[in-house]
Parts: sequence; C-alpha cells; structure tokens
Amino acid sequence: MDWLQQFFLHPVSLYQGAAFPFALLFNYLCIMDSFSTRARYLFLLAGGGALALAAMGSFALLVFIPAFCTVVLVSSLGPQEVHRWTFFFQMSWQTLCHLGLHYTEYYLQETPSTRFYITLSSLMLLTQRVTSLSLDICEGKVEAAVGGIQSRSSLSEHLCKALPYFSYLLFFPALLGGPLCSFQRFQARVQGPSSLCSRISFWALTWRGLQILGLECLKVALSRVVREGAGLTGCQQLECIYVVWSTAGLFKLTYYSHWILDDSLLQASGFGSGLSSSPGEEGYIPDADIWTLETTHRISLFTRKWNQSTARWLRRLIFQHSRGWPLLQTFAFSAWWHGLHPGQVLGFFCWAVMVEADYLIHTFANLFIRSWPTRLLYRALTWVHTQLIIAYIMLAVEVRSFSSVWLLCNSYNSFFPMMYCILLFLLLKTKHKFN
Repeated sequence: MDWLQQFFLHPVSLYQGAAFPFALLFNYLCIMDSFSTRARYLFLLAGGGALALAAMGSFALLVFIPAFCTVVLVSSLGPQEVHRWTFFFQMSWQTLCHLGLHYTEYYLQETPSTRFYITLSSLMLLTQRVTSLSLDICEGKVEAAVGGIQSRSSLSEHLCKALPYFSYLLFFPALLGGPLCSFQRFQARVQGPSSLCSRISFWALTWRGLQILGLECLKVALSRVVREGAGLTGCQQLECIYVVWSTAGLFKLTYYSHWILDDSLLQASGFGSGLSSSPGEEGYIPDADIWTLETTHRISLFTRKWNQSTARWLRRLIFQHSRGWPLLQTFAFSAWWHGLHPGQVLGFFCWAVMVEADYLIHTFANLFIRSWPTRLLYRALTWVHTQLIIAYIMLAVEVRSFSSVWLLCNSYNSFFPMMYCILLFLLLKTKHKFN
C-alpha cells in the first residue's frame, strides 16, 4: 500500500494553509485601496514565486521556465497562432517532466521527491491557465500585446506589458490548486476599483473550515479500516469489492477536502464566487459538488461534476474542437495530461466507454420504465453500480505499478464495467436495428 501512503502524505494542503493569511492580506489591502494596480500584480506574482520556492525548492524552475516562455510567445505571436504554439510548447514541456517521473519510478525503481510531485501538480495547473489564456486570445476575448518583444520600447515598458501575464500564470492562490480562474476574471479582480472588491464572508469561510474538519475526521476513521483490511494483494473474491470501494472512498474524501481548501483560498483572496463575471464569460464554479457526486446514479453526470472547472476546461479545449469521437479524444488527452501512467491509460479509456454506455442505458431505460416502484428500484441499482464503477476507475487512475493494475483487472471488480460494456454492445445493435 505504498502508493496509498504517498497519496495521503502529500503536503500541498499545508502550503495552501500557509498561503491563507497572505490571501486575506491581499483582499484587505485591495478593499482599503492601499494598492495600485501594478502593486497588486507584483504582490500576487511575488507570493507565487515565494510559495513555489517553499513548496518545490529547486524544482520551481520547471514551473518558472514555461511561464516565462509562454509570456514571450503571447507577446510575440498573432492571435491566430498563439494557441497552437503555446499548447505545443506547454504540453511538450509537461510531457518531458512526466517522462522524468516515469524514468525514476519504473526504470530506476526509486521513489521520486515529494517536491517533484508537487511541481508536476503545479505544472498541470499551469497548463490549464496557459491554454485558457491562449484560447481567450485566439477567440478575441482577450487583447494580447502583439509585437511587444519585437517593438523598440524600453525594457521597463516590455515588463509592464508582460506583468499581467506573469502574475496570472504564477499568482499564489491558484499555484498549487483551486478551480481554474480565467484571465478575464483575474484581470477584472486586480484592476477593479476597491468599491467592487468582494468582502469576505467569515461565516462562509468558517463553514468551509468545518466541512474540511468533518472530511478529515471521516478520512481518519476510514483509513484505519482500510489499513486493517487485506488490501488488493491479500483480498479474496467478493472481499476485493469492499477493498476497492473503501479505498476509493478515501481518495474521494481527500479530493473533497483539498478542493474545499483550494476554493477557500481563492475566496479569501477575492477571486471566488463574489466576483462578477464579464459578459460572455462563464461564472465561477467550485470543483467540489459533494452532494451531486455522492447521490447521482448517472456516470455522465458524475463526470461533469467531478473537478468541475477541469471538466469545463477539457470540454472547451478538446471536446468542442474534436471532429470525430470527441468523448474518446477528451479522455485520451486527459490521460496524457495526467502523465500516461499504465493505470491512467486503463482508467480513462474505461471511463470514456462507461460514459458512452451510460448515455445509451439511461436513454433506453427512460423509454421502457414507467411505474414509479420500478423506476425507484432502477435508480437504486444504477446508483450502486455507478459508485462501484467509479471506485474501479479511481483506483485504476491512482495506482502506479503494473502489478497493482493487474491485480485490479483480475479482481471481481472488473465485473461491473464489463457489464456496462456488454450492455453498450447490445444497445448499439438494438439502436442500429431501430434506425
């Protein structure tokens, strides 16, 4: 269970908690009108640099370098070219870093530094901001300083034009976690007058703190049950279903706790839901919708609500621009973005097939199930099935070694996604006959 231990000992939440006072200070200074626009940009950028050095050490260069190169590309290229080149560079850089992790884990058989894991996580979030910014420029939502590097302006003028981009890519409330904040929203928050700055609701922050405390208590109780159990290597037959379900529950509790903390940090700094959206821009959506995730009987709805800002980013970046098999392309890119570990390839491919099956199964069910007792029984059975399939996918995505993936595939848990695959095949044939 070494992979499980590594997951829960991840100290990102400690660094996020340490950044909380600075987020409150930033929001307070903005409300008191003590900051000029340039000072606000510099405060966020300096905080991001300090947080990166504290959390990542020398690995912070792996985040600083692509951020600098992105600003150069954004300032040099035209609106129609900027997205293609920034996407290619950022994903190439991130892939090289993930290959370094593969080399350390699978070839050298060594455990990578915790700081390197934090760096990769931050790099993945940087990719979201880079591509979101480049898409905004390409679609005309953001006006880029084209020709800034090539013009004869002084160095100070170049830096002033580039400062908003540097600050956005490295601002500390979103450096290690949190829902994706668009450049429009970021710029509106920083450049907005003090009268429009969102005042913090301490009751809301207290409620989030209580939620985190409750989730952490549940996680401690469930982790004792998991550690005392047999695990995937020692479980037998139907016992493996309980092992996978309880272990996936631990993963979900950890994600929920991190997402609420990340959301609280953005709220404390004024980038949260209290900030009004620009015309045509989608509003702020927190990553954690725990009630929907735990009660839905549809895998497709779970997929849209799981890490909502990332799901929305993937839809905009890949799904809406795909000409054929958009669902499969989106999940394939998600596996690439996560690092293409063996379990991730299996997990995301399985997830794509399960979503496709979910659409067909529920479409046919709505046509033939009429009475409310049958519908209630159907919802209960599909809820259980959804939770077990999600547990299977989650464990496949999180495990690192080939042996763990093999154990999962050979366990009784494979019955649940296999059943959906069979139903997908049968319903596709039925749909073809109807057509």
